Amino acid sequence: MSYLRWRVTWWPDLVLAASGVALSALASESWAGDPAPRGYQVALIAVCTGLPLAFLRHRPVAVAFALAALLLAFDDAGSGLADGIQILLPIVVGVVARERTLFWTALAATAACLATAVNLADPGVAFTTNYWYYVVGIVLLPVLIGRYLQGAADRRDRGEEPAPLLDVLFAAGGVAYAVLGTWSYWDGHDMRVGGVGLLAVLSGLALGAIRWLPGAVLLFESALVLLADNLVPPVADTLRVVLFVALAVFAGQATWRWLGAGYLLTCGVTLATVIDSRGDVTGLTYGVVATMVLAPAAIGAYVGVRRTAARREEELRAERARSDRLAERERIAREVHDIVAHHVGAIVLRAGAAQYAGAGGPAAEALADIRDTGHQVLDDLRGLLTVLRDPGPGGLPGTALPVADPDEVMRDAAARVTAAGIEVVLEIAPETARAALVARASAARIVQEGLTNVLKHAGEGSRATVRVSADDKELEVEIRNTPGRAPTNLPSSGHGVAGMRERTRALGGRLTAGPLPDGGWRLVATFVLPVEVGNR
Repeated sequence: MSYLRWRVTWWPDLVLAASGVALSALASESWAGDPAPRGYQVALIAVCTGLPLAFLRHRPVAVAFALAALLLAFDDAGSGLADGIQILLPIVVGVVARERTLFWTALAATAACLATAVNLADPGVAFTTNYWYYVVGIVLLPVLIGRYLQGAADRRDRGEEPAPLLDVLFAAGGVAYAVLGTWSYWDGHDMRVGGVGLLAVLSGLALGAIRWLPGAVLLFESALVLLADNLVPPVADTLRVVLFVALAVFAGQATWRWLGAGYLLTCGVTLATVIDSRGDVTGLTYGVVATMVLAPAAIGAYVGVRRTAARREEELRAERARSDRLAERERIAREVHDIVAHHVGAIVLRAGAAQYAGAGGPAAEALADIRDTGHQVLDDLRGLLTVLRDPGPGGLPGTALPVADPDEVMRDAAARVTAAGIEVVLEIAPETARAALVARASAARIVQEGLTNVLKHAGEGSRATVRVSADDKELEVEIRNTPGRAPTNLPSSGHGVAGMRERTRALGGRLTAGPLPDGGWRLVATFVLPVEVGNR
């Protein structure tokens, strides 16, 4: 998984830049005017347009302002050379709306609207309400979609279910784009307003089902593009962009085999529209079409790979967390068995001592029964302990270790850390002796793990204070440390704060940990004591 993360860190930026260059070049060639632009002009503007996209993932606001400035700079270039910038600019503003705050979104959208207005304001042409509608609409739609996607991501982070509004936005955005791109042709062909408008609306509405039926929507959009190309050829150019969107979404969900089929289908549809509009079809034409269709397919496939990788990583994290919880609960279970064995052993020992002290009559019989029963319980517990112990060499169960006194465990941990160069002050209140042994044993493990973390992260020269106190309701462990000179490269004895928190939670307690103002660290674990145990 780490290799996959490394592999996808840099090449998406190159893909974005290359796609921007290709789109700008294709747009200039597709809408060439009279006279046709020279090759070096197309190459220069295409490179200037595409290179900023390499920074889109990290600096979207700067990319938006750069494209707006380029749109103004190349406004007088003519021959549709700036059309690629005009297409990319609203998309970049949508990315800003998705990734940045409302303030930066408003600035980027304003710059995009002004640059678009200047680009559309040809000399001698009145800037009517329809033009303003187009200028604001082409920027506002990606802003709305981007802001919604940001809110949807925040809701997912909070564990909320994503709303179906995304499908509505897909449909609304598709309809708006198709209408804005075709409205000037609605009344200039035999189909008139009703027919051309119906094609545009149907093409946009189909995107509302793209997440659930990507293959069907791709086929439907292909049919609409072919139909529009036969009836109203200029409209097919706009609907072809919607077809590319459908291909991108399809590529993010389909297998590689079906992705190849969808790519070939889209190439065929696009080539059919190009052949109708151009009399001279050369090998370069086929290459341009293949490259143009490859861009949305590659972007969609990349998004699908990232989504799959993120889902697998999330599953691995959940599985690791579950394994950690089970491991911590298993350690607690082993300690509980140790504690029970310790107490039962003490009962057997005292019963035997009472027999040898001269107890007679019914008391002697009761003591003998207690002793025999205790021995049987110890044998059963020994078998369970053998199963729960970590396996030794060759996969055989390890040797059972004797149960140590929790206070001795804490003192031993403090002594070991002190010998490693950290001053440890250990304070164990006398009241803790009355606490339940399982809580005291868990507190000892917390002290062990906490002091190991101090040694690992604070380093030599640090000073740690450990306080263990108890009352009738709770047993509390507090570990404080000051910052040291340099951390020590030591492995943790457990699973860190997460393992300690799981141990504390399993016993009905709570644990908090965090930095101190002086640069140190503070950890507090509290165990709830049963009333009958705490007051015994």
